[in-house]
Amino acid sequence: MRVALLSLTDAVAGAPQGLRGDLTIGGRSLARHQLGLVLALGCTRVVLVTETLTSGVIALQRATEAAGARFHAIATAHALLPLVNADDDLIVLADDLLALPEIALAQLGEARGVLALPVEAGLAAGFERIDINHASAGAMRLPGRVVAGLGDLPPEWNAPAALLRLAVQARVPLHLLPEAVAADGRWALVRSEAEAQRIEPVWLHLHTDSARGRSPGEWIAARIVQAAGPALLHAGTRPWVVALGGVVALLLALGSGWFGWRTPGFVLLALAWVLARVATLVSRIEQQSLLEPGRSAPVGQWFELMIDGAFVVLAVWRSQLSDVPVVVRWFAPVMAMLLLHWLPRVLPGGRWTWWLRDRLVAGAALAVTSALLPFDVCLRAGALALVIWAMTMTPAQAGGAR
Repeated sequence: MRVALLSLTDAVAGAPQGLRGDLTIGGRSLARHQLGLVLALGCTRVVLVTETLTSGVIALQRATEAAGARFHAIATAHALLPLVNADDDLIVLADDLLALPEIALAQLGEARGVLALPVEAGLAAGFERIDINHASAGAMRLPGRVVAGLGDLPPEWNAPAALLRLAVQARVPLHLLPEAVAADGRWALVRSEAEAQRIEPVWLHLHTDSARGRSPGEWIAARIVQAAGPALLHAGTRPWVVALGGVVALLLALGSGWFGWRTPGFVLLALAWVLARVATLVSRIEQQSLLEPGRSAPVGQWFELMIDGAFVVLAVWRSQLSDVPVVVRWFAPVMAMLLLHWLPRVLPGGRWTWWLRDRLVAGAALAVTSALLPFDVCLRAGALALVIWAMTMTPAQAGGAR
């Protein structure tokens, strides 16, 4: 069996009435972040050291039981003795630790050991010294037999600190973390409200950094999440609320086009796509942080297809080719949108493939064309340019027909 030990005992620096584990990052407490991590590691029993039964503790219990694990709240380290067998794995996290899940899962999932940092980097980040060369990284995976040593210590000892001492005495191996993880915020202690406010933007940046350099729309969506994400998450705003804004923008775009305002309609469709990307990024943050691991994004491929369909409809409504068959008016918009879907699949990967997926770019281009240029000519010229560009970018196949 794999058992997790969490704690809500250490007071917030400068505010003795608060607990470090209750400090919030992204609208969720540190204890809730840690719970998601230990559940992802396969813990079937979660033990929380706490002196009081609060609403936060009850919320942790409900989340644990909803995941199919057992929850125990204990007041002293001695109460852990009957809950851990000698052949169990015990995962211990300091109550002020915030770790990027992908690193913690890799380190704690590999083998038993005490995670450590080089002593200079560890002490500078606030971690406890182990020996002359190492500092504790606030996380351990121990054999259950180590817990028996708690019976020889005073019951008022802090459980994680006592287990660290026992693990060192039992010669549990040290696993050294790279110094860089403490320097860039991927592995940090959060001991006060000021530190939580300082680390939260770094935490959001780590989860959205991959989207910032892809295309203008992705970059803007990432910046919105980094700027407004803390306020949204602390207010309890979930991704579906942001996605609802995208749906409203889509409906307004179609309504605008129906009443003859096609240029504003293209702008509203671009806005709808950006809001959908923001909702997806917020949902991805919750999934990557193991806060909502089983919940899918509120909008997906289906909503982007609806936006693309709305682009086609607005382009047809904007067309001035009133004296041609309906099929001719639909051909260029449909072909242009199909090319935007097909080209990223066949072209070599690179920044331009992300630009082709970016509907903010498409919406801005169509809005400018609708307002200032001959719309039908430019739309057909754009589709032709995409085909020619794809032919020049796609490498020739060896052994082709002669």
